[in-house]
Amino acid sequence: MNKNEIVRLLSDEENETALLQAADKVRKDNVGDEVHLRGLIEFSNICRNNCLYCGLRRDNKQLSRYHMNEEELLQTAKSAVDMGFKTLVLQSGEDMYYTRERMSRIIEQIKKLKVALTLSIGEREYADYKAFREAGADRYLMRIETTDKDLYHRLDPGMSWQRRHECLMMIKELGYELGSGIMVGLPEQSIESIADDLLYLQKIGVDMAGIGPFIAHPQTPLKNNASNNLHLSLRTMAVMRLLLPDINIPATTAMESLHPQGRIMALKGGANVVMPNVTEGEYRKLYELYPGKACVDDTPLHCRTCIGAKIAAIGRSIGSGYGGHNNRQPQLVNP
Repeated sequence: MNKNEIVRLLSDEENETALLQAADKVRKDNVGDEVHLRGLIEFSNICRNNCLYCGLRRDNKQLSRYHMNEEELLQTAKSAVDMGFKTLVLQSGEDMYYTRERMSRIIEQIKKLKVALTLSIGEREYADYKAFREAGADRYLMRIETTDKDLYHRLDPGMSWQRRHECLMMIKELGYELGSGIMVGLPEQSIESIADDLLYLQKIGVDMAGIGPFIAHPQTPLKNNASNNLHLSLRTMAVMRLLLPDINIPATTAMESLHPQGRIMALKGGANVVMPNVTEGEYRKLYELYPGKACVDDTPLHCRTCIGAKIAAIGRSIGSGYGGHNNRQPQLVNP
């Protein structure tokens, strides 16, 4: 598809159902009916950045901050493995408390649990990415957010779009499975810009693409902007599946925050991954990227059981393997 064709599909509200059905068929033909579960550990809500859309932004003084120590993090990982998760995702703000040495030590300990490990901890130096890879990390997730550089620099003050792109290229070069993605419905974002975003993700050859709706947070400068982007997000995700038929695409929690069946709608429209939150206790509420986050009051076990039942109800099964792109296997023995 070229840009004009993508714009037409993204703009066509009337034929959304047909688009989602087409994406679902492409998903079935290319990656099958298994839904891969990733246990999400939100281990720090401290962030050095000040992005205008994010509840973790540095200037949000209303948020109680935390970061897990190594023992807490490892125990959370062990509990997730006991629940049956074979992939864990370590996600945080850009918290430099987790130095190269500390993060590498955490990775090495978690890899002893024989899991695939994804990191989502933002922009780092090449030496950091290299060390984390050598410690055993398999995948890295970092959204480009938008390819509209002017919009990026307005929404992410003090950050550089070029730097973020370079980080993604470093990650790919080091042999990680590369995950990226975009936010849909940002203020001043055009349909044409979203089409450019999808073509960018296709061009760099992502292994996973996360498409999430913008949801206004009351403690950010964008608090008065509308958060009615579910259907455009679903269409964007569906086009992503058509562009990259065999990659992993998550049904994002943000979609369920806008609609009680948001993740199921996504699974029926091309998605094949779900990332249940396995963070324990009060930390679940304090990792507030956006308000109204789904499942924030649930226990990890309830969350795992609930999503399993929903997946079964639509005739799909939970993946039994590690769910790598093109069946790529994780490092299960520390190098």
